Amino acid sequence: MTGIGKLLSYSRPYAPHLGASVLLMAYVGLAQGLLALLIKPIFDRVLQPDAVSQPLLLLTIPGLSRGLYLDDLVPGFLGDSWQMVAFAILMVFLSKGVADYAGNYLVNFVGFSAITDLRQRVFDKVLRQSARFFEQNNTSAMMSAIMLDLEKIQVATSHILADLLRQGFTAMALLFVILQYDWRLSLVSLTVLPFVLIPTARIGKRIRRFTRRAQDDAAGVNQILQETLSGYQVVKSFTMEDAESERFRTAARALKKSNLRYVAQQALASPIIEVFGAITIVALLGYARSRILDQTMSAGEFTSFVIALLMLYEPVKRLTGIHNIFQQALGASQKVFEYLAAPEEIQDAPGALTLPAFHRAIAFDGVRFAYGSAPDQQVLRGLHFQVNAGEVVAIVGPSGAGKTTLVNLVPRFHDPTEGRVLVDGHDIRAVTLKSLRQQIAMVAQDTVLFDDTVRNNIRYGRPDASPQQVEDAARNAFADEFIRAFPQGYDTVVGERGAKLSGGQRQRLSIARALLKDPPILILDEATSHLDTQSEMLVQQALGNLMRNRTVIVIAHRLATVRRASRILVMQSGAIVEQGPHEELLARGGLYRKLYDMQFQDIEPVTQP
Repeated sequence: MTGIGKLLSYSRPYAPHLGASVLLMAYVGLAQGLLALLIKPIFDRVLQPDAVSQPLLLLTIPGLSRGLYLDDLVPGFLGDSWQMVAFAILMVFLSKGVADYAGNYLVNFVGFSAITDLRQRVFDKVLRQSARFFEQNNTSAMMSAIMLDLEKIQVATSHILADLLRQGFTAMALLFVILQYDWRLSLVSLTVLPFVLIPTARIGKRIRRFTRRAQDDAAGVNQILQETLSGYQVVKSFTMEDAESERFRTAARALKKSNLRYVAQQALASPIIEVFGAITIVALLGYARSRILDQTMSAGEFTSFVIALLMLYEPVKRLTGIHNIFQQALGASQKVFEYLAAPEEIQDAPGALTLPAFHRAIAFDGVRFAYGSAPDQQVLRGLHFQVNAGEVVAIVGPSGAGKTTLVNLVPRFHDPTEGRVLVDGHDIRAVTLKSLRQQIAMVAQDTVLFDDTVRNNIRYGRPDASPQQVEDAARNAFADEFIRAFPQGYDTVVGERGAKLSGGQRQRLSIARALLKDPPILILDEATSHLDTQSEMLVQQALGNLMRNRTVIVIAHRLATVRRASRILVMQSGAIVEQGPHEELLARGGLYRKLYDMQFQDIEPVTQP
């Protein structure tokens, strides 16, 4: 399916509205042709009062015994030619205006509805992608595609589509008018069209290319905006305001250059049409002068013909502009359709089962993993271990050992390159994602809160939770006291990513959120690594409530959580090199002991000689 076909396919659910708009716009085109026809009686009858009593033929219709008379437009109207022409003009304009309004509204309804559906489909598609997809695609580029690119497509499929129908039917009606006056003269006049349409088609291809480049440059500007505004503290602390300003200026100039290239190409069509149109009109004047002198054409007929021809060039010029805008929409749609075509790596297998309530164990069976960007670099190397129900297993190791990658396999953020992850003996790739993830809660070091109320952040995942359940979860997470200290209490809006809260407060809200979900499996990813001593103490108490009667896999550098673990797994370079309880691992004097000593040794400042 072509790009235009893909875009228009989203209007299929709104076919009745589109069909009605097509009929209405067809009448608008017909009315425009009637207005051109009414020029003749103005010159031949209104301005010649001696010919008022004879019916006036407006249009000869091939195949019919009679043509279209002025009396047909105003049936039963009694009066002279001036009154009939005036009434006909008013009626045509009035009916044309009503049809244009209704048709324009309907086609815009179709366009906006179709793009809303497409935007929802793209969002849903992106939302269901694996973690690898988000690692490989820039967030700003995705936002630009879903908003800015689709905005350009929306322009093409709403009021530009309305203009396409309007101008297309108008061109057909006016073409019929000029052909019925003098078909030889009409064909000569229309020989100019190939000289207009061929360069316009070439211009359209360049417009599509320049539009795609402009959209990519716009995504680059958005990326700088997002990074600079979200990281404003880093920018200010390193006094990089001038550098960021220059980076933004460079990106903005690149966007300006791309947009100007598009404008330069789009602006070519109009002067091309006007130059060739002027040549045609001059030639016609010479030809018509001889016809009028020979009395083979009346002044009214020639005037009506010329005006219809001039009116025809306007929709032709508009249609070339519309063609260029559709090319722009196709260029903008490229990235959108790339996202729609991207395969979903993590999805339910055909016939996937609902995972029963967890009650036995989580097992890693020969698990290996490598990221798609570096398939030769194994992040996890043949892991074999089991976490029994009710057990607290801690995972420790130096940075880059693969700890976070390991725990991300449990909720299927990634799938193993080799081996299996089993929950109660079920390969998690054979069960539905929903039934798996409903039994897991995660609390990470980088807490993500939404720009919403405290209450809605806590019950995220359980929107049907009662106010009492929300408050009980907050109380068990040691968050109720500071929440009630806010002027709006649980209705306080926390700001973007919880910017109005301290690190400890954000972490306790995330714990309350996990408590309210009440899952049997809990994953903690260095949940206290960025907290001060007092906040860490409160968070540790909240974590104690959260971990009670649950199966817990915890990544931690702080020993307060590690000491509670039934077993500790020590990782290095993607493999488990040691495992056992805290005291036993200390006594072995291996990697765990080394990490332990590094954490608690006194660090003396190094004096440079």
